[in-house]
Amino acid sequence: MRGTTVLLLGLVSASCLIGCSGDPGKAAPSPSPTPSRTYVIPPEAARADETVVTAEPVIDGQMRFRVLGYSHGMPSLFGSHAEWNAKGAYARVRVLIESTDRTSQKFDAKQQLLTASDGRTFSIDFQAQTIKRQPFELFVGSFVRMEFDLWYDVPKDAKITGIRFFADPPLGAIGPSKGVPVPLP
Repeated sequence: MRGTTVLLLGLVSASCLIGCSGDPGKAAPSPSPTPSRTYVIPPEAARADETVVTAEPVIDGQMRFRVLGYSHGMPSLFGSHAEWNAKGAYARVRVLIESTDRTSQKFDAKQQLLTASDGRTFSIDFQAQTIKRQPFELFVGSFVRMEFDLWYDVPKDAKITGIRFFADPPLGAIGPSKGVPVPLP
């Protein structure tokens, strides 16, 4: 009787294992993929008059700057409420900024300078920035990213070679930032 009980228990165990293994003709389900640790941000098409810039991002103070696009040689611009002619020619730099600190950072568009091959620098154009409804000054929250344009009116003879970004110096820094350059095509 004892042998029969052991045999019966063995058959029951085997049938349970076979029943739990699924359909022998189908493959076992694949494990779920591990979630990515990278945000998936869809690419955005550049504007028709814009050159895509592939320069690496730069950091000044507690702010990261990335140039996304650059346009230049525009004789005028159109906004929602005005058309405005340049004194020279307009240049537009599309930027992505990001606070890299646990506190808010101040971004001041008036500090960001276009640089020319002859050493001249140019500040943003207030009329263009206003007409295009782009920011002058922003408080960027902790680890917040923002994307917008910086507009410049530069002399027609200026050969623009880059932009120099400035952020508030980090706590404990001595003196203002010297800025960080990014080359432009």
